[in-house]
Amino acid sequence: MPVKLQAQDELKSLMAAYYLEAKNASYNGKKVAWVSSGAPVEFLYALDYVPIYPENYAAMCGASKQSPALIAEAEAAGYLPDLCSYARCDIGADIVQGGPVMGLPDPDLIVAGTNICTTIIKWFQQVAYRKKKPFVAIEMPYLTTGLGKSEADFVVAQFRRFRDVAAEVAGVPFDEDRFVEVVKLSAEGSRLWGEVLDIARRSPAPLSALDAFIHIAPIVTLRGTEKPIEYYKTLLSELETLSRGGLIADAQHTRLLWDNLPIWFRLRRMSEFLAFRGAIVVASTYTNSWAAIKEIPRKLDDIYEALARAYLEPYINRNFPDRVKILSQMASDFSAHGMIMHSNRSCKPYSIGQYMLKGMFTKETGKPVLILDADMTDPRAYSDEQAEGRIEAFLEQWFQ
Repeated sequence: MPVKLQAQDELKSLMAAYYLEAKNASYNGKKVAWVSSGAPVEFLYALDYVPIYPENYAAMCGASKQSPALIAEAEAAGYLPDLCSYARCDIGADIVQGGPVMGLPDPDLIVAGTNICTTIIKWFQQVAYRKKKPFVAIEMPYLTTGLGKSEADFVVAQFRRFRDVAAEVAGVPFDEDRFVEVVKLSAEGSRLWGEVLDIARRSPAPLSALDAFIHIAPIVTLRGTEKPIEYYKTLLSELETLSRGGLIADAQHTRLLWDNLPIWFRLRRMSEFLAFRGAIVVASTYTNSWAAIKEIPRKLDDIYEALARAYLEPYINRNFPDRVKILSQMASDFSAHGMIMHSNRSCKPYSIGQYMLKGMFTKETGKPVLILDADMTDPRAYSDEQAEGRIEAFLEQWFQ
């Protein structure tokens, strides 16, 4: 079975402290911003905001199996079942002040970027309307033909507008020197997160990508602070000890990629189900979406452009030929034998075109793909028997 990492206890403490700080932000004279996972949070940390991620909170609700009751509250209030389950989960949590930390603190500012999800704009716009708070939408163009100067310049202009609005709401001038330091911390945290993910290139892999979905929390929620840097150094040290000490007992005959978000309410069961059959997920397109600036330019204008490029390049914001290149390179780097694509009922931007991607990937690599129908936080769209039966048949057909 998957190894229980000691670092997970530190992770729980780290995230508990983060939410406690957010709950007490107003008492400490800080502003709270609700932000999408792909928003340029570095500007907010430079202004001493406490950024809160409703998507991450919904994932926590799913992982802790509290999402069904919260989703039911949102649907009872008139929100349709066809809406994203993250949105329904958070709306329900806001209605009853429920979930792992009894709801999120009210925001002073709401920010959403379109690089990870386009439908989030309407979700966050609705939140802003209900709470009567300022809302900033940052449009990050889909890279249909690649990333050029015009796309970067377009986003930089929006970053500057966002910066000015955030400073106005905070009631303090924007400190460019502080911003540069935050960007450096963001880049270092992302670099270390990349090292954590890359350790799964080893055979046997000391970390499953399904476990990495849990350890992603610091780089998402605390990106731009020292805390992810400290945590990932601790995690890397433990993983190195496991790897070099030969403490990974599970046989890993089959190495798989995972596309899309995880099935949060079945994360542990899925990992154990695969491990029992000698399979492991070694890499995921989602966990690799937080690789920020590789190098920090000297000039401030160049830092803005580098940051814009980093936020424009997540896997989900790339065209299909680029995605196939990324998947093929990932399969090579991690010595993967095949892939599971989660056809996620709630995340249509991530799931659309998967059948075409499946064919393109198999043609390019010769590796088989299973498309698994489910939902990231709504268990009503999932069946253990059906999903596990299909995975078992997939493994037996291709790898036994």
